Amino acid sequence: MRSVDRLQLVLFVGAVALITKPMGLYLVQVLDAEGRTWLDPIVKPFERLTYRLIGVKSGQEQDWKEYAFAMLLFSLVSCLFTYAILRLQDKLPLNPQGFGALSPDLAFNTAVSFTTNTNWQSYGGESTMSYLSQMVALVIHNFGSAATGIALAAALVRGIARHSARTVGNFWVDLVRTTYYLLLPGCLVLAVFLVSQGMIQNFKPYTRAKLVEPMKVQVEKRDAKGETVKGPDGKPVMEERTVTEQVIPQGPMASQVAIKLLGTNGGGYTGANAAHPFENPTPLSNFIQMLSIFSIGSGLTYYLGRLVKNQAHGWSVWAAMMALFLGGLLLCWQAEAAGNPIHQQLGVALADGNMEGKEVRFGIFNSALFATVTTAASCGAVNSMHDSFTALGGFVPLFNIQLGEIIIGGVGAGLYGMLVFVVLAVFIAGLMVGRTPEYLGKKIQSYEVKMAMLALLVLAVSILGFRPGPRSAGGAWPV
Repeated sequence: MRSVDRLQLVLFVGAVALITKPMGLYLVQVLDAEGRTWLDPIVKPFERLTYRLIGVKSGQEQDWKEYAFAMLLFSLVSCLFTYAILRLQDKLPLNPQGFGALSPDLAFNTAVSFTTNTNWQSYGGESTMSYLSQMVALVIHNFGSAATGIALAAALVRGIARHSARTVGNFWVDLVRTTYYLLLPGCLVLAVFLVSQGMIQNFKPYTRAKLVEPMKVQVEKRDAKGETVKGPDGKPVMEERTVTEQVIPQGPMASQVAIKLLGTNGGGYTGANAAHPFENPTPLSNFIQMLSIFSIGSGLTYYLGRLVKNQAHGWSVWAAMMALFLGGLLLCWQAEAAGNPIHQQLGVALADGNMEGKEVRFGIFNSALFATVTTAASCGAVNSMHDSFTALGGFVPLFNIQLGEIIIGGVGAGLYGMLVFVVLAVFIAGLMVGRTPEYLGKKIQSYEVKMAMLALLVLAVSILGFRPGPRSAGGAWPV
């Protein structure tokens, strides 16, 4: 392991620690409906106008049921809005490439994926989405899902901090203030920085460059409607095509990438995501992108300590997250630097370790660091292909995902995900010492433990409960 990699690790962890307190203090101001920020003279009039347009009384708080209903309503409406834009993409403006409308299943999959901050993509962004779809359909969820996660974390922390109130805030106020005072200005600054590093931000049609040497490729045959032609076996019919030019994507990339990172969304503008030289031009942009992914989630731990009036507890939650992060990173880094053990057995050990699926601009360490950061924060951004990692190296991103957003996690989701484990840990510790479990002055009773276990089990059931079993001898799936 090179000394420069160790230095970068120290710089990254140090930078995360340094921004945690200022971010946490700013979150206290933003998430306090009566709080004042330095942006108030500019943003406050727009905030008040928004409340009038949506008919919200900013001073009226909601109980947890009203809060949850508002969140679900917002998610449903925004999901349907995105689905409509994707289905009508070919009839809407800002489509210089003339991309057609997305199929019903792809539009639905994409709308649901971005609504839930999953941001799983079964398409190539630069070959499927128009500029309008990128900037309106997808960006609504990049901001909305991130703001929703922060709002839910704030509601949970308020519930813990308050001793007699039955309300947990107002979802619409949390959503608007988080978007206006945190995500929009943060993305503006980050986008300008990314443009300074060489990331594109324009509305030009795609550039077409002639190849010096044309090449032949096998592609799926399509009919006049643009649909894939399938053979008798149900598989796509392939045809040979000569490629004489390369299409270089253009468009409003920096603005999309900024919220992709700061909101821990991960839906890439291009199919290659942060491995594409346009989406991640320099080593400095790579470092700042990783720092952006962690910034808000890390700051929320300080926000927790400030609201419950126990800053040491906030830092202890942060330390637990970072311990898990560093353990995973060191294992992934070591495995990738050691290289493929099968190659070593064959006497083909490589000095550079396992470079399969990695950008040579970033190398082993930055690929391992980015993979650990993005999966720890449930962000879909990648600068290398995780399925090309070694067995142990690939185990770390998979393990981070399966933990369910507790290592920093998605903005907001990481904090309330970790607090579920905190409640269970306090309950088990209380049983071990024979005392009534208490967390920050509140007793942990059967109802709280049941809800915590339900939050954990619902994930396992949703994944394992709907998994098809092995086929029978006749080829049918068992009932």
